[in-house]
Amino acid sequence: MEEPASKRRRISSSAADMQSAITQPGSIKINVTGAYIIDHEDDDTPQESSSSSSPSSSSETTEQTYQHHKRDIRLPNHTAVVSHVAADIGGSLAKVVYFSRENEHAESGGRLHFLSFETDKIDDCIEYLRSLQSRHKLANGAKATELTVQATGGGAFKFYDRIKERLGVGVQREDEMTCLIMGLDFFITEIPMEVFTYNDADPENAAVYQDVRTGPYPYLLVNIGSGVSMIKVSGPSQFQRIGGTAMGGGTLWGLLSLLTGARSFDDMLAMADKGDNGPVDLLVGDIYGEGMGYEKIGFSDRTIASSFGKVLKRKREAERSAEDGGGLSNGDPNAVKPATNGAETADGPPAGVIADGRMFKPEDISRSLLYAIRYSSLPPAQNLNANPA
Repeated sequence: MEEPASKRRRISSSAADMQSAITQPGSIKINVTGAYIIDHEDDDTPQESSSSSSPSSSSETTEQTYQHHKRDIRLPNHTAVVSHVAADIGGSLAKVVYFSRENEHAESGGRLHFLSFETDKIDDCIEYLRSLQSRHKLANGAKATELTVQATGGGAFKFYDRIKERLGVGVQREDEMTCLIMGLDFFITEIPMEVFTYNDADPENAAVYQDVRTGPYPYLLVNIGSGVSMIKVSGPSQFQRIGGTAMGGGTLWGLLSLLTGARSFDDMLAMADKGDNGPVDLLVGDIYGEGMGYEKIGFSDRTIASSFGKVLKRKREAERSAEDGGGLSNGDPNAVKPATNGAETADGPPAGVIADGRMFKPEDISRSLLYAIRYSSLPPAQNLNANPA
């Protein structure tokens, strides 16, 4: 049965159409010669002061509502003015990219900064854009080209009028998939040490960063946002969405807010980084035992056989322990059953319960759910040269 026109998979248009869609109201040409990734912790250059970088710097007690990511792209040979700010406004997060001169001097080049806001705090994001607008005028003079916002994602449509009214500038809405593919191609072919391979079978060297390369096609892009899109990329302007799932970052955020009480996306990721999914997930090693030869088929004892697979067993063990309550010692019918109600006894917490009264640590739950979302979002290996059904 043929899909309705509005439901058909989108196939990209020509390279000329893509270029036309992305270059309005003006072409953005970045000199990437000598570009490299720089981590804030390794950066000797003083970072922008809070008074110039924060939209809420008028009050030192105001809570910062954005995350300034730790890695910038240093562009030592780009000296021209960049009058564009990019924003990708999704269902969960609004991401902002902007250019600043290094040490306020054009001859020193500049860098691209990356920030993110929770979309629920879009007004704070707009205020940040306003602060960038003011700094752009201050740095480049009254006759400088007006700062333009290049926006993509659903929020580029949902908040279009609000952004345009608050900033008083043009907001150019771009096609989300086109921006995604062009941006990834830019990283792969122009920016060294930004793209990496990951192999969890080698924990000591799991992430291996790659140098720039040409001709990476075809490749499968799995874009994990609030939901997940899977896109086959056959060339610089050739791509097709071949699938997706509703299990994405929004799922992770929602469930962790219920299970752990975490209040922000960054809190959840920080907890997951400290957690161990072993007490929560059923692992291959739990089923077969360690070193039983499953390495031959690409598994390890840490491979997840079932996400949250230990929860029911541990819950039942804790319930039985609570029912017994440590009483009836050695079958003595006269032994007194202590009323612990889940509280710690003199010998420590009840069986199956960690020290704070929970059955599972929030950090372990966070890591388990993060893995569950990640693996549910990745399709099995397929021949990308084949035409999708």
